Amino acid sequence: MKELKKAAFFDRDGTLIEDVGYLRALDQISFIQPMIDIAQLCQTMGYSLFVVTNQSGVARGFFDEAFVQKTHQFLTMLLRQKGIFIQDFYYCPHHPDSGLGDYRRVCSCRKPAPGLLLQAAADYSLDLSQSLLFGDASRDIEAGKAAGCKSFLMQDLLQKTLQEVAKEIFIGTIEDSVR
Repeated sequence: MKELKKAAFFDRDGTLIEDVGYLRALDQISFIQPMIDIAQLCQTMGYSLFVVTNQSGVARGFFDEAFVQKTHQFLTMLLRQKGIFIQDFYYCPHHPDSGLGDYRRVCSCRKPAPGLLLQAAADYSLDLSQSLLFGDASRDIEAGKAAGCKSFLMQDLLQKTLQEVAKEIFIGTIEDSVR
């Protein structure tokens, strides 16, 4: 039987990088350093790192999926320079109310639905009950909880030192797994 791995999922805009509305150029990318530190910490603790992001700008016609993929390739390169290795990026290009063609629809991948996390778990043999999610919006937290992940609102973590964050994330996770 294949051993399941633990993962740390990060929302993209507003969590790993500054939210600029709809990102339209790579030079708009600016990292949120405390979250980069948390990603490094998770990686050091043996978590595989993933990004899960709603990208309704595709549905709305602001940019295409090729731009989303180019952005993720660029982020992969920038993060590798910092010693952070993202296992994969999962994104939802849909919007239920606005959008073009097939992109305008209700789907299971748009957060707060847990579809992106469930797909990552299926693709990479992840144990979601031992996994973490970090996001800046209630829809992120709802998706993480619906998938069974321990979920953290970024704004709460930014109020704390990295040592306090580590204690909250990992001590609580270890205690939960012992119960």
